[in-house]
Amino acid sequence: MPTINDQSPADRSRPFLTRIVRLSPFLLIALSAVADAETPAGQRYDRFVAAAPALAAATWGSFGTLVIGLLAVATEVVLALLRDGQVGASAASVIAATVTVTLAASYTSGMRVRRERDLALVRSVARTAQQVVLRPLPDRIGGVGLALYYNAAAEQAQIGGDLYEAVRTPFGVRIILGDVQGKGLPAVEMAAALLGSFREAAYDAKDLPALASRLEIGLQRYAERATSLDASERFATAVLLEVPDDRPEAYLLNCGHPPPVLLRPDGTVRPVEPRVPLPPLNLSALVASDYHPQTVPFGPGDRVLLYTDGVSETRDRRGEFYPLTERLARWTAAPDVELLENLRRDLRRYAGGPADDDVAALVAARLVPPSG
Repeated sequence: MPTINDQSPADRSRPFLTRIVRLSPFLLIALSAVADAETPAGQRYDRFVAAAPALAAATWGSFGTLVIGLLAVATEVVLALLRDGQVGASAASVIAATVTVTLAASYTSGMRVRRERDLALVRSVARTAQQVVLRPLPDRIGGVGLALYYNAAAEQAQIGGDLYEAVRTPFGVRIILGDVQGKGLPAVEMAAALLGSFREAAYDAKDLPALASRLEIGLQRYAERATSLDASERFATAVLLEVPDDRPEAYLLNCGHPPPVLLRPDGTVRPVEPRVPLPPLNLSALVASDYHPQTVPFGPGDRVLLYTDGVSETRDRRGEFYPLTERLARWTAAPDVELLENLRRDLRRYAGGPADDDVAALVAARLVPPSG
């Protein structure tokens, strides 16, 4: 299933801008030469060629920057011979400045290339981690259609503290969407531990309360093994969803998470608030509570949106929270992927820029059986 991300139009146009910047040193040399050759004596434009290798350092490697610097020097020599018949003191000063800029720019470009290679390696590791921890979801599992919008707020990251998974079990399709407290590697580590527990327990836990208990135990064992000092104090909010194959209903268990939103074919949009508030996972030792799942009608064409607080806590410039239910009411007729794309664009527009928190939103839909 294709995952919607938060790539901006500026990100998509970056390769074109890079090509323009790569050509700019040659354009500067050409314009300087033409301007110097066509203007009356006393007006000098040849000195601008010294800036060409500095421009080259932004997108060219060390060798390319050196070549552009040599081209700038050669251009200055030709201009001096055409203008004065010799390379005089004025031209020699331009050549010296160009050589100095070329050497410095060549070193700078080499450092930039090494940093870009290191960054590419980090991105590759992040993509691999995402594929291992947050595996791509299929378009459908059994009679349930799936669509996902996921975006990590950390710069250059592919994965954050938000998590999701969907599996086919003997009890139907079971889904988790959660949010680990905090950011950075500790949050990713705990998200991986929680997903590992879910993938193991989802297949044989008899119901959602039993599954939540298994997840709680898994996080407690993770805290015992973790090297982080605050691992035992870190928690995760989560929503568990079970869609049985043989009944037009679904079961929800909300552990301190924002309430899912039920969308019906008739245009109804209704948040499913928990009847009994439950604590986040890994806090059972502090808050004694039994797990109370909810049963909601979930027939063909019905959809449920699970999301993290990166959606519900998005604020505009006045500090007002994003009106999720109100916005979803506009898109009830949209297909799942289009609905999430509308949500992505609207969140960015509402906040006035990219999200500053991890964002995950998952639509699970009861598919309409084919007629006949």
